[in-house]
Amino acid sequence: MPTHKEQMKKYWKRNIRTVLILLSVWFIVSFGFGIILAEPLNAIRLGGYQLGFWFAQQGSIFTFVVLIFVYVYRMNKLDEEFDVNEK
Repeated sequence: MPTHKEQMKKYWKRNIRTVLILLSVWFIVSFGFGIILAEPLNAIRLGGYQLGFWFAQQGSIFTFVVLIFVYVYRMNKLDEEFDVNEK
């Protein structure tokens, strides 16, 4: 049976992995779509605006807000899995 310390190491490893994945998604959307791929995306229009411009101005913000909710959901599942109680 794993000790409490081993369980907490696994918990934090999974937590950090989740954070890194979510930050990677945000980086890809904000930097990749908003800067690197802006020119090809500008050929597509969204709500009257070029898609590259939209990602640079709004898309990364919307993505960040969605990722916050995804993080909360994943952490609640992780807390249940590792039986972490609020104190």
